[in-house]
Amino acid sequence: MNANFPIVTIDVILDRHSAKEVLTAILHSILFHRLFGTVKPQTFEVFDVTMPGVSDPEMEQLMTEKVDIFWKGIESGANKRGQIIVTFSEKKAKKSWFQVYVGEEEVPWEQWIVNAEMRQPKSEGEHFFQEFNANLASTLLKALNVMLTYTSSERGRTAVPLITNAAGISPFPIKMAVKVGGVELG
Repeated sequence: MNANFPIVTIDVILDRHSAKEVLTAILHSILFHRLFGTVKPQTFEVFDVTMPGVSDPEMEQLMTEKVDIFWKGIESGANKRGQIIVTFSEKKAKKSWFQVYVGEEEVPWEQWIVNAEMRQPKSEGEHFFQEFNANLASTLLKALNVMLTYTSSERGRTAVPLITNAAGISPFPIKMAVKVGGVELG
C-alpha cells in the first residue's frame, strides 16, 4: 500500500475464549491515544494487563459492532485471519479543476491495522492454556508499547493535523473497517 500517511500495525494471535475481549481492549486503547476531545477514561483488565479505554456510548457501540462483525466473519468462514482497520481523517475543501469549491472530502492522516489470527492452543491441558494466555499478555504489552511509543514520537505527533474544531469527542472523522480473508465485511 502506497499511502501518504503513517500506518501503525499491531499483530495479535487470539483464541476463541478471549478474542472479543482482547480486540475490544486494543481498539479502546487506540482510540484513547487518538481522540482529542474530552475523554472519560476507563480501563480494561485483560490477562493481567491494564489497558486504557474510552467511556463513550457512541464509540463503544462502534467498537462492539466491528468486533462482532469480525467474530462472525471468522466463525462463518474457513479463513481464521482478519483485520480491523481504524482510519483517522480530516475534512478538507475539495476543489475542481478551476479551483472552485465543490464540497468536502475526508483525507486520511493516520491508519491503525490490527491483524488478528484465531488459533486454539495445541492441547487442551491447563499448562498449554496458561502458556497461550501468557503469550497473549506479552503481545498486549507489546501492542501498548507500540501505541505509546508511536503516539509520543515526533512522527506520531506531526501526523496529527491542526485541530480547528473542538466540539465532540473527536474533531476528526473515524472509520473502522473489518476484513476477513481480504474481503471487507459490514
